[in-house]
Amino acid sequence: MPSLILGTAGHIDHGKTALVRALTGTDTDRLKEEKARGITIELGFAELASEGRPHFGVVDVPGHEAFVRAMVAGAAGMDVVLLVVAADEGVMPQTREHLAIVQILAVPELVVALTKCDAVDDEWLELVDSDVEDLLASTPYAGAPRIPTSATVGTGLDALLDAVAAAGERVSAAARDDLVRLPLDRVFTIQGTGTVVTGTLWSGALVVGDRVRILPDDLGARVRSLQVHGRSADRAQAGDRTAVALTGDGADRGVVSRGATLVTSPDWEATWMLTAYVSLLPDTGWQLKHNQRVHVHHGTAEVLARCALLEPEPLGAGDSGWVQLRLEEPILARARDRFVIRAYSPVTTIGGGVVAEATPAKRNRLDAEIRAALDVIATGNEARDVVSACLELAGWFGVRISALPLRSGLPAEAIEVALEALAESGALVSEGYAWASMVRASAEDLVLTAVEAGHREDTLRAVVPLTPLRGALPQWSRPELAKLVIDRLVAGGRLEAAEGGVRTPGYRPQLTGDQEVATEALLAALTAEGLAAPLVEELPEALRARGDFWSLVRRLEGMGTIRPVADGLYVATTELEAASRRVTETLGGRTSLGPADFRDALPVTRKHLIPLLNYLDGQGTTVRHEGGRDVPRGP
Repeated sequence: MPSLILGTAGHIDHGKTALVRALTGTDTDRLKEEKARGITIELGFAELASEGRPHFGVVDVPGHEAFVRAMVAGAAGMDVVLLVVAADEGVMPQTREHLAIVQILAVPELVVALTKCDAVDDEWLELVDSDVEDLLASTPYAGAPRIPTSATVGTGLDALLDAVAAAGERVSAAARDDLVRLPLDRVFTIQGTGTVVTGTLWSGALVVGDRVRILPDDLGARVRSLQVHGRSADRAQAGDRTAVALTGDGADRGVVSRGATLVTSPDWEATWMLTAYVSLLPDTGWQLKHNQRVHVHHGTAEVLARCALLEPEPLGAGDSGWVQLRLEEPILARARDRFVIRAYSPVTTIGGGVVAEATPAKRNRLDAEIRAALDVIATGNEARDVVSACLELAGWFGVRISALPLRSGLPAEAIEVALEALAESGALVSEGYAWASMVRASAEDLVLTAVEAGHREDTLRAVVPLTPLRGALPQWSRPELAKLVIDRLVAGGRLEAAEGGVRTPGYRPQLTGDQEVATEALLAALTAEGLAAPLVEELPEALRARGDFWSLVRRLEGMGTIRPVADGLYVATTELEAASRRVTETLGGRTSLGPADFRDALPVTRKHLIPLLNYLDGQGTTVRHEGGRDVPRGP
């Protein structure tokens, strides 16, 4: 059976801990102060397991208003919430606040336990039950089962277990192949074991020996040992209550604290900013204004933040809108995460939201296209649509595929399927990156336009070089994009690769009669003196004055007839190859040679000799060093 998380919620002293003890046999009040005061202060944990039913890790949260912070940390990641309402008191302030929090965090399932029913008569119990029904009527939990119970005498416990099991069966367990994420709620030291961190594993699977990172401080560590629900284990999976003994830099209790998160993937990044869709509670007395300071509760972390409204007006009670939260401390988040917002002072729950961008660029306003993409990422039901929206937001820079689980909030398996479908409809997916179809189409248009312009600018050149084509794309685009687009155009037959560049399919330069005569004259001038070819500035004025002079030169170079030896010096390819052979044959094996030693093999003046030697250095025929040049022996 998959592991799920069952959490309690409800007002102080309504019997949450007693009910958990009755269901599981575990007393979750572990602190001395909790025993003395008779209330839950910190999160408590237990295990609820029975044959043939979902396996639950139970999180018992405090009900006192002073400990709502701990309650939010416990509620994050719940699959089923057990809302506890004492029959002798009914719905109370923390009942409402806790219910609001589990709604904000979108806990999938809820079951109500009406506790202490042995302390009231049937008529009063019916009245309380009706109040709870009314409380839930306007929430996603309308119609949730409400079970009268008594932890003292055992009334209704079997029925409650049945209702909880049925709710668990309706919940989809967290994907085990998803990224490992363990928000830490306790850090302590055990003699002989070292630093131990605990939490409820939100997603993925953790194995003894795994290399882990603890963020936001990015501390490295290794899993020395694991416990799941208090028992030693080799592996923990999503939903398990997990204790991890660490070794390494991240095992320093002095730098690791509650609110940090343990992960394994290198793609996780701490963030100082969140783009989120925020909703305020209908009964809040607060507005959310631009630059307002709030408490943000995410997982086990609580940080202060400034609200940069992306809407034209402040958000009032019951309103929703886009906000960029500028955090005062970094946290770890991913798309589609839920969080709670509490007022700065006095601290009270005012709303919450869902993350659309966990590591965003700073935004001030949203246009319609960006707003639509953010909405799909935050709330979309189809993986293909969510991933497509991520690619659209990334624009020309694209998205690293390994980072898409963080950008989309989806597990890798769903992303792989979505990318296959998107690639079939035009997205560019290659080399570990992905781009939206509109980016691919725009990039292809820019490259094709640049090729056409290259042909117009130099009608005699057989191909357009790749460098100006790469420059045709926006400078902020990822470098790999140009190559991928050009390769795609060549593979699709829209461009033709040749001579180190590309051209429009079928394109061949056509010389006029006059250009043919000029080409012959140019070639004759460059080859007449062999290696001692004239510099460009020494060529006849009639050639140099032609408007197509450089086109003719580049054409001969593109054909491989001549090669550039130095700036303004072109030599026939056949002469250069013969010279290289002579140097190897006559001087092969000799070392520390000076320029004069090459006179016999390269019978030219110093004006040509030095450029030729530099050229041969580049070809590997000669090897230059401080003491002169060596000539390797031939094969």
